Amino acid sequence: MDANEIEAGRKRWKARHDEAAKRDADFTTLSGVEVDPVYGPKPGDTVQDFEKVGWPGEFPFTRGLYATGYRGKEWTIRQFAGFGNAQQTNARYKMILESGGHGLSVAFDMPTLMGRDSDDPLSVGEVGHCGVAIDSAADMDVLFADIPLADVTTSMTINGPAVPVFVMYLVAAERQGVDISKLDGTLQTDIFKEYIAQKEWLFPPNPHLKLIGDLMEFCDENIPRYKPLSVSGYHIREAGSTAAQELAFTLADGFGYVELGLSRGMDINRFAPGLSFFFDAHIDFFEEIAKFRAARRIWARWLRDEYGATDPRAQWLRFHTQTAGVSLTAQQPDNNVVRTAIEALAAVLGGTNSLHTNALDEVLALPSEKAAEIALRTQMVIMEETGVTNVADPLGGSWYIEALTDKIEAEAETIFAKIREMGSDGTMTSGILRGIEDGWFMSEIADAAFTYQKQLEKGDKRVVGVNVAEETVAGDLEIMRVSHEVETEQNRLLTARRAARDHAAVQAAINDMIETARRDGNVVPPMLEAARHEATLGEICGALKEIWGAYREPARF
Repeated sequence: MDANEIEAGRKRWKARHDEAAKRDADFTTLSGVEVDPVYGPKPGDTVQDFEKVGWPGEFPFTRGLYATGYRGKEWTIRQFAGFGNAQQTNARYKMILESGGHGLSVAFDMPTLMGRDSDDPLSVGEVGHCGVAIDSAADMDVLFADIPLADVTTSMTINGPAVPVFVMYLVAAERQGVDISKLDGTLQTDIFKEYIAQKEWLFPPNPHLKLIGDLMEFCDENIPRYKPLSVSGYHIREAGSTAAQELAFTLADGFGYVELGLSRGMDINRFAPGLSFFFDAHIDFFEEIAKFRAARRIWARWLRDEYGATDPRAQWLRFHTQTAGVSLTAQQPDNNVVRTAIEALAAVLGGTNSLHTNALDEVLALPSEKAAEIALRTQMVIMEETGVTNVADPLGGSWYIEALTDKIEAEAETIFAKIREMGSDGTMTSGILRGIEDGWFMSEIADAAFTYQKQLEKGDKRVVGVNVAEETVAGDLEIMRVSHEVETEQNRLLTARRAARDHAAVQAAINDMIETARRDGNVVPPMLEAARHEATLGEICGALKEIWGAYREPARF
């Protein structure tokens, strides 16, 4: 790009920056040195391929979505939490908010993630252990008691039964007197990555996609600020993928959901801003920063050039980040504080919109209150003390960062071409479905994980406390345990709630949902009505399984 074009871009950036609101903060270094809000080529310089880097807030958004960077708005501190019953998790949420958290992110237990009630025989021993148990809208009432849902953004990490859990959340908001059209937050709902990596599905792929399409339409018409779909690379990376695979598989899934919206006749400029993303921040500092920058650039280009999005906001890739759980070690767990801080800083320098930091004891159990507070304070130290919020994209223009961004982008494009090639009609959706059916994604991730494990065992990859510096003076951690009494009490409450409800109204609402599904209508409104009458998660999901069937992954050897 020649000098005149670069200067024209600088002027466009300055106009957007000057018009935007900025935080009332001190944007100087610790020593009092004034810093500019952005840095770029010197006036008169010619920079090859500068259009790929550009300026913050300008297509292709490599340097961030906003001209002001974090000077305008800092990232949202959104701590992931959930354990035991709704009352226990509610207390943890209040602690997080009182300690400086900006938003909530709900972790559900395994029965809830699999669409089962707590008293299901397959739920025995799992209730409340890896997240909070939610059986009906009454549990949602308790989960958010004294937390005004109109004022807090809420993210929910759930996929197979995401829609039934979401309507229970809506009922809880209604019972608080909240106009649900004003709600803001994110529901994960990403079923593609369940088949690819996490393995928590309920139905075959096509019924799941139908349900997601129903949710997209419902939110578009009724809850415009709420993001009904968060496309997740986190679980793909945690399963063992490389950074480029995480990026490519995740964005490919996102393109599939774009194609789903378009197939419903939805306006891409209207529904695409409701899609968000969820990435892993791993321990390789610069690779992760480059991955986030490449993600924004690829998404913007594909949404504009492949899918016809003309509104810049429809080209934006908004993403949440969580530090890498798989990088944490049971050996010398105090070292995990350092790992988490490095990963969090990479997410921030990569321009994340919200962030969760893992706790040091999370490799062993659910976080203790002390560990959760340290994780929260890690974000706050980065935000308040390091100066990284003073400049938009402070690493933009680094030869290493730009080369690594280009490299990851090229690797991702190669993977996109392979996925499309696998499909029957050239769409990303058909390629994804074929890749799931053939076990291709699983095989690619398994190969990457095996390669890393061999490197670790040979000592080519070094992990402190695991295969280097193994000696320690630290003692054992006191870790959090979930009592079996949680399951007993949850089942007692569930039995009492079933006995107290209007059984005829519950059955009528479920029958309406079934009939709507059979005629291919939007099942969200009748499902919402069932939740208002305290239909349970297991009842809703079980009724839909009777129509759509259950999915079993093909065996692969």
